[in-house]
Amino acid sequence: MSITIKTPEDLEGMRVAGRLASEVLDYLTPHVKPGVTTAHLDKLALDYIENVQGATSATVGYQPPGYPPFPSAICTSVNHQVCHGIPNDRPLKNGDIVNIDVTVIKDGWHGDTSRMFIVGEGSIAARRLCQITYEAMWRGIAKVRPGARLGDIGHAIQTFVENAGYSVVREFCGHGIGRKFHEEPQVLHYGRPGTLDELVPGMVFTIEPMVNAGRREIREMPDGWTIVTRDRSLSAQWEHTVAVTDTGYEILTLSAGYPPLPDFIRANA
Repeated sequence: MSITIKTPEDLEGMRVAGRLASEVLDYLTPHVKPGVTTAHLDKLALDYIENVQGATSATVGYQPPGYPPFPSAICTSVNHQVCHGIPNDRPLKNGDIVNIDVTVIKDGWHGDTSRMFIVGEGSIAARRLCQITYEAMWRGIAKVRPGARLGDIGHAIQTFVENAGYSVVREFCGHGIGRKFHEEPQVLHYGRPGTLDELVPGMVFTIEPMVNAGRREIREMPDGWTIVTRDRSLSAQWEHTVAVTDTGYEILTLSAGYPPLPDFIRANA
């Protein structure tokens, strides 16, 4: 498969889908608290996507080869769950961390984003992991510009994460996105600078590092979807959909309720 280059008209559609995906997370934010189940958050998300946004969930029934159909409108990965967690009836408790990942389809275009949420207080260790992962995503984003290479993104993320004492999951990566949920290229969150595909204006892909507090090894749960850390250490993830522009990058998954940008991003804006 080749990399699809989006036209200015395509990007208009993707901006809408990306903003809607981020607004789902804005809507869910006040509901992420102790005692609430992830199944309840999923019901809230699906209702909001379909009845408020007039959009469609990309994940309900999603079934790539070798997987069972995904049953929910969001992925909810709690504590040592790395990604693709299926919402369930276990109440969240004070101190949990949870990644909520949502992809919506609007007018045929996909918008894909995820955020970390700290339930209640949260330990110092959990908050630091979430913050380092957030900044790691932005370190990768900051490398996006015409003429750069995908390896520059992965290298920036990997070195920042490992210098902080954490590890990067290697089995899952970012991906191209557009009319299809998953397109080329694959966007690794580790690697060597100056390697892999060259970035050109109109490329659109996700950057979504998964960072473990312990070792990077993972395993799949019997449900066929949920991925956990093998050593049961905490894991965190953040995700944006990013477009390559003539001069740098554009984030397509920002909304009014998005968390503050890192200082080094604001300083360079």
